[in-house]
Amino acid sequence: MPRHNPALHRSQKAPITPGRRRLLTIGAILLIAALGWGLATLLKPAIQHTIVITTGADNGIYRGFADRYAPLLKRDGITLDIRSSSGSIENYQRLKDPDSEYEVGFIQSGTTRPKETDDLQTIAAVSYEPIWVFYRGDATDTTINRLAQLRGKRIAIGVPGSGLLNVAQVLLSYSGITGNNTKLLEMDASKAYQDLENGTLDAAFFIGRPDASTQQTLLNSNLKLMSFAQADALVQKFPSLSKIIFPRASTSIVNDLPQTDVTLLAATALLVSKDTLHPALAYLLLEAAKTVHGGEDYFTPLGAFPNLNTDEFPISDESTRYFKSGRPFLQRYLPFWLASFIERRLLILLPFMALLIGLLQALPRMAQTRIKNRLVVWYKEIKSLEDEIWRTPQPTPDKIAQWREEIESIDAHASQIRMPERYFQDVYALKQAIGIVRGRIFQAAEKVH
Repeated sequence: MPRHNPALHRSQKAPITPGRRRLLTIGAILLIAALGWGLATLLKPAIQHTIVITTGADNGIYRGFADRYAPLLKRDGITLDIRSSSGSIENYQRLKDPDSEYEVGFIQSGTTRPKETDDLQTIAAVSYEPIWVFYRGDATDTTINRLAQLRGKRIAIGVPGSGLLNVAQVLLSYSGITGNNTKLLEMDASKAYQDLENGTLDAAFFIGRPDASTQQTLLNSNLKLMSFAQADALVQKFPSLSKIIFPRASTSIVNDLPQTDVTLLAATALLVSKDTLHPALAYLLLEAAKTVHGGEDYFTPLGAFPNLNTDEFPISDESTRYFKSGRPFLQRYLPFWLASFIERRLLILLPFMALLIGLLQALPRMAQTRIKNRLVVWYKEIKSLEDEIWRTPQPTPDKIAQWREEIESIDAHASQIRMPERYFQDVYALKQAIGIVRGRIFQAAEKVH
C-alpha cells in the first residue's frame, strides 16, 4: 500500500514530515546506543581479581589477619593487596573516602563514630582484641587493679591513628586521668616495652592476642599485668568493649603464669568494607574469616567468631544471608570463577530471556494486528463515507457522482490487498461492507431522480 493513498483521504493522516522523520531517526539511534552501552556495562568482567585492604602496623594483629587471609583468597584467584596503616582510625578514614582505592579494612570497635553517609558495612566481627595494661612493680608493691591508681604516673597509651590510643584515653578519663594530672605518652608497643623495662615508664596499654610475639614477651617478663576489677562498670559505660577472662596458667602451666585468672577488657576487630564491594568478594572474605577466626582460643569457644554481634556499622546483606544459609548455591559446588561468571551472566540473561519469551508470545498477535490494520483503514474510510450519506438527505447529482467515484476507488484498492489465506474471510467481509455502502449510494440516487 502506498505511503499516502488518495483513496483514503477521509481517514488517512498526513504523511510524516522530513523534520519529524529526522527526529524519530535520531531518537532511535540514541535508544540503540543507550541499550548498547547498558549491555556493554553488564558484560564487563564479573568481578575484579584484587582486593585492596588496609590493615595496621606491619607486625600488628590486623596485618597478621590479612596475611592469613591472602593464601585462602588466592585459591579462588583473588589477590589481597595488603596496605599498612597506623591503625583503626586511619583505616576508617581511608575506607570512608569514596575516591580511595581501599575497599576492605579492619576497624576496632569503639574507636569511631560512624555516620550513615560513610557508606560502610560490616562483613563480620572477627576477633576479640584484648587490652592489656602492664606496669612495673615487685612483690612488696600494691597490686594495681583500678586505672585510677595510675594517676600521676608515666603511661604509654598507643600511637596516633590507632584504636588503642582512643580506647585508652576514654578508659582513663572515666577514672579521672587526663593529660593535666598524668603524663600520657604516645608510642608504639616495642618502645613502650623497652621503656617499661628500663624504668622510664610506669605503665603502658597494649592490644593484641595472647599468642602474638609482643604479648608473649610481656607475659613472660617481670612486668605485672593489671586485672580490671571494675570491668563490669567500664563495659556498661563503654558498650563497644567486652569483659573477658585470661585463665590462670594460660601463659605457662609449668610456671603457673599468670597465677590467677585475669579480668581483661577487649575491643572487637571488625572486618569492614565499602558498600560497593562486589557480593561475590564479600562471600569469599566471609569464608576466609571463618577459616582464620573460627577456632577455639583463650577467650571464646569453637565457632564463636566470626559473628554479627555488632552495631557499629550496618551489616552487609551478604553477611546476613551467609550466617543464615551459607554461601550461595553455585559457589558451594563450582569453582569461584565459574560460579561468579554464571551468576553474573544469569543476572543479564534472565531479563533478556523474559523479554524474548514475551516478544515471541507477542509476535503472532502483532502480526495479526498489523494485517488486520490493513483492512481497518478501509473500514474507517467506508464508515466515514456512509456517515456522510446518512447526514445528507437531499444530495445533489454532483455529490452522488463523488460518492460513486469514492466507493469504486475503495473497491478497486481493496481488491489489490494481498492477505494470507487465513484472512480471506476478512477480505470478503470488507467486500460485503463496500457492497452495502454502494447500495446506500444507489438508494440516495433514486431519491434524487
